[in-house]
Amino acid sequence: MTDGVVGIVLVSHSAAVAEAVAQLATGLSGGGPVAPVAPAGGTPDGGLGTDATAITRAARSVDGGAGVAILADLGSAVLTVKALLTDEDELPSGTRLVDAPFVEGAVAAVVTASAGAALAEVTAAAEEAYTYRKL
Repeated sequence: MTDGVVGIVLVSHSAAVAEAVAQLATGLSGGGPVAPVAPAGGTPDGGLGTDATAITRAARSVDGGAGVAILADLGSAVLTVKALLTDEDELPSGTRLVDAPFVEGAVAAVVTASAGAALAEVTAAAEEAYTYRKL
């Protein structure tokens, strides 16, 4: 937990994907301090799926009081986060589901949060990743 820095949670149906994207995003964030990032992927038995308890645990682990940005990969991961957001006691205050591409959005969110940006700026940077062109 880092006080005053937005935390990032990466929710995937696969633990390996969530962990790899977290590693990539933190690795690309530069040489300074890195915002707290927690992967939350797969089911408790190691299968593919989404685990609400793991998402809640991850969000609490990165909450430093500046908000938590959650990026999710697909359908039920998004639905699980939305369900958690409807219950005030599940996720830390200031938690936001970010509508962004999973990999590019994660990198943008972590880089921006690591620079000390506020939750609104972290969210905007991640969402802007939809406009990244490869050609």
